[in-house]
Amino acid sequence: MKESLIERLSRYVKIDTQSDVDSTSVPSTDKQWDLLKELEAELKAIGMTDVELDEKGYLFASLAKNTEGLKTIGFLAHVDTATDFTGTNVSPQLFEYQGEDLVLNESLNIVLSDKQFPNLKNYQGHTLMTADGTTLLGADNKAGVAEIMTAMEYLIKHPEIQHGDIRVAFTPDEEIGRGPHHFDVEKFKADFAYTVDGGPLGELQYESFNAAGVRVKVTGNSVHPGTAKNKMVNAVRIAAEIVASFDKQDTPEHTENYEGFNHVLNLEGDVEFAQFNMIIRDFDKDNFKIRKEQVTKVVENFVDQYPEAKIELELNDQYYNMKEIIEKDMTPVELAEKAMKALNIEPVIEPIRGGTDGSQLSYKGLPTPNLFTGGENFHGKFEFASIDDMEKSTRTIIKIIELSAN
Repeated sequence: MKESLIERLSRYVKIDTQSDVDSTSVPSTDKQWDLLKELEAELKAIGMTDVELDEKGYLFASLAKNTEGLKTIGFLAHVDTATDFTGTNVSPQLFEYQGEDLVLNESLNIVLSDKQFPNLKNYQGHTLMTADGTTLLGADNKAGVAEIMTAMEYLIKHPEIQHGDIRVAFTPDEEIGRGPHHFDVEKFKADFAYTVDGGPLGELQYESFNAAGVRVKVTGNSVHPGTAKNKMVNAVRIAAEIVASFDKQDTPEHTENYEGFNHVLNLEGDVEFAQFNMIIRDFDKDNFKIRKEQVTKVVENFVDQYPEAKIELELNDQYYNMKEIIEKDMTPVELAEKAMKALNIEPVIEPIRGGTDGSQLSYKGLPTPNLFTGGENFHGKFEFASIDDMEKSTRTIIKIIELSAN
């Protein structure tokens, strides 16, 4: 199983599938089709049925039941990679980790060390896959894709394992919050599902942030600086002032556990026009509402302060805390917890400090908690995946299916 996971993950991460928040197409980038079409062919090759890739980039497939009277379970992973760091020309490499520093790129002196990432100490004796320090790896979420694919192939080769109908979906644009926007829940026909999109061993998550996206646009007036007095309106300076006015402690680098945050993603522009994007996150519905109101008030104050500029605020909800839906029927969570314990994996039930497609899908009528993949340090050059824990994730998928027959 490990060799299959290595082969699949190595192959998948080499395909650039980075999404694009500024694109209006679906998927947001054409290059996501490259992996989707490869997966479509692979699903058919291993013996899955009802394989269908629609015009929006949603790939569905089935493994037909061999036992009557059981629930239909779905497993999902997204094919796109994060926008935070480049996913072009990924060069995967393997390490048999024994506690030493891992030199990802000798010429650039890029080193993965437990001094910077103490979590690395948990992986002594593991086979780790990384990129070469110039790109992200893309284990988020191609590790999940590999695990689902490997689990389905295993079940097809072991027909003695009883199961109901199994549904699989590979989706685009999760990293920009649009993954479930065109997901047809009725067509998917699952009673409940799991995103295989978590991190370290044992993660089992059914709570997510409430989330909103913010874009602030500032239009100024560019004039030669030598004759600019009382004429120039410097858009980029005003935008920078707005960014600087937010609480510097209320940010991802200063928060943890159930604490929310406001996070400025980027700031760009010039004298004539500038804009920045940010995200608002909070687990508590009331605090989430307050955060949105506070951000709106901050921007409105600058509208009053700079009447000569045009300052526009776009604020849109992205997803909500899926706990409110899933806690109505904890069967999927309890089943996953039981499966992990049967494999001597200690379930780590904690909130997702982020979101998965399951956040939106749960509100669309498909309860969808999240399972671990065995990856860490996502969205950057120090991302890695434990092949050993990827195997345990694959076996967890299989065990969930086995236990559902009982």
